[in-house]
Amino acid sequence: MISQPPAINPVVSSTAVPKATEVVVIGGGIIGLTAALTLAERGIPVTVLEKGRLAGEQSSRNLGWVRKTNRAALDLPLSIAADRLWAEMPQRTGKSVGFRQSGIMFTARTEAELSLYSQWYENVGREYTDAQMLSGKEIASLVPGGRENWLGGIYTASDACAEPTMAASAIANAAIAKGAVIVENCAARSLSTSGGRVSGVVTEHGEIACQQVILASGLWSRRFLGNMGIDFPMLPLTVSVLRTVPMNGPTEIAVGGPNFSFRKDHTGGYTIMHRAALVAPITLDSVLLGPKYISSLKAFWKAMRLELGSELWNDIRTPRKWRNDAVTPFEATRTKNPDYNPQINAEAMRNVAAAWPAFSGAPIAMNWAGMMDMTPDSLPVIDNVEAVPGLSLATGFSGHGFGCSPAAGQLAAEIATGATPIVDPSPYRWSRFS
Repeated sequence: MISQPPAINPVVSSTAVPKATEVVVIGGGIIGLTAALTLAERGIPVTVLEKGRLAGEQSSRNLGWVRKTNRAALDLPLSIAADRLWAEMPQRTGKSVGFRQSGIMFTARTEAELSLYSQWYENVGREYTDAQMLSGKEIASLVPGGRENWLGGIYTASDACAEPTMAASAIANAAIAKGAVIVENCAARSLSTSGGRVSGVVTEHGEIACQQVILASGLWSRRFLGNMGIDFPMLPLTVSVLRTVPMNGPTEIAVGGPNFSFRKDHTGGYTIMHRAALVAPITLDSVLLGPKYISSLKAFWKAMRLELGSELWNDIRTPRKWRNDAVTPFEATRTKNPDYNPQINAEAMRNVAAAWPAFSGAPIAMNWAGMMDMTPDSLPVIDNVEAVPGLSLATGFSGHGFGCSPAAGQLAAEIATGATPIVDPSPYRWSRFS
């Protein structure tokens, strides 16, 4: 079924590509925009190139969760830094981004499910966060009106949410006000080099000279790098989402159950998804990269639904090599708009209503799907590319780019410019895939 993605607050971007700048950011999603804001605030000339509309893909289609709970220990410092930066964002941008620390809770039906949360709590959460383990009675008290007898769960009161369609626009407008140039509907085709390092970006509207490039193009990064002869491991994963009409729900806390999640958003409705039904479309890369994902498949196999459909045909007919003067895949598909799965969304509604009857019969305002850029270990790459001096990556965020974006974008900007990094960047080195 055709997705109806959330509407993005509009941004008045530039209509022309500048002849030169210091840093070019390829990709106008939330990571690229936060990197641009950081650079602009530091007085560094920066231009963002977006092939379609700003935040038109996963950056506006995600759930809006900003969480520390269940983050890998190596990844947690970035999430903690992001909390602070999200809280500062209204002041930096002069606009609301919908950030509120209303808490995130995960519930468990079985000992196996609860054990995963308790292990994380004992090894990571107890020391570094305000997370707390909950009994079934405590869950019922915090989120009233339920009919399920939960075995237990975990709750982090300082975890938060922000609004994807509000945040990206606010950050983009602030970056523009502070000197950044943002160009929509302008695809980057390739890089130009001189003296063994990056010297510019070739776009569909001409070349822009620069000293440094940050590639923050999400799911498209593998294709862009592949044209340069660089093999970056990344596979797509499609998530179907729905939003109810405005309603009185059980809580402001975002809740993740074993087979559903929900949070109240800025519309007054609830954003809901099926946590145990993620579609893995079969593509050519599924065969090429499959061995690298064996451990991930073992961990998430029960939640995966393999799909042999249109995505395979799209992958086959999409070029992997092109000339600088030819139309590229990025111009052929300005915005990736995957179909949502009505069966999965219907299951999600049944599951959440079975646990909290307040959702029974709630009218659905809209359905959509987003496609995540998954790496083999579900961590991003935020690193310089040694083979191409002047090129940095900030991609592969595997479904948690929005939550960590203020810190991740800042880290990308610091790595690109040689500044002191906000956190230890070693967990995000590309070399871990070697």
